[in-house]
Amino acid sequence: MAPRTARPSLYISVDIEADGPIPGPYSMISFGASVAGRQDGAVYTAADPEQLTFYRELRPISEEFVPEALAVSGLDRDRLLKEGAEPGAAMDEFRTWVREVSEGAQPVMCGYPASFDWTFLYWYLMRFGADSPFGHSGCLDMKTLYAAKARVPLRAAVKGRMPRELLSRRRHTHHALDDAIEQAELMSNLMLWTPAAC
Repeated sequence: MAPRTARPSLYISVDIEADGPIPGPYSMISFGASVAGRQDGAVYTAADPEQLTFYRELRPISEEFVPEALAVSGLDRDRLLKEGAEPGAAMDEFRTWVREVSEGAQPVMCGYPASFDWTFLYWYLMRFGADSPFGHSGCLDMKTLYAAKARVPLRAAVKGRMPRELLSRRRHTHHALDDAIEQAELMSNLMLWTPAAC
């Protein structure tokens, strides 16, 4: 029997903004996604992070929110209650987009840190449609990737300690699409980075 070959991976940088610490009691109020690049075997090819993107602002799903968390995004909750996309429709659109851009490859969500963004994204995908194009574990944490490649403890894997050439020159604005694009550049830089020998 011939060995099974893995499909290429398409890395999609996702950033979410939320009005509290966990999904359910609190809401994901916006999210952005940007194709970072494609890995086929040992070869990684970076994409233009502005070329294939997705962004939605969502109607909150509960009355609870943490004012400090809401303030980070700068989004107006009253406006979102009136004008935000219905979460089920937004998740359907996102699933379709992910499947289109990743045709022929396995989509992998990547985030910085993935733990927060993945928690909200996966919960919303399952709550509003019961289906994730990433499966249940198709996520990659950029902090962990950096820590493993740099051989530093995870707590030391912060942008302020990373080599400057890894970081995007874009500002981190807390607008979900801006930040997804910025982090897509970080992802590609990390994937292509070979640290100097210790």
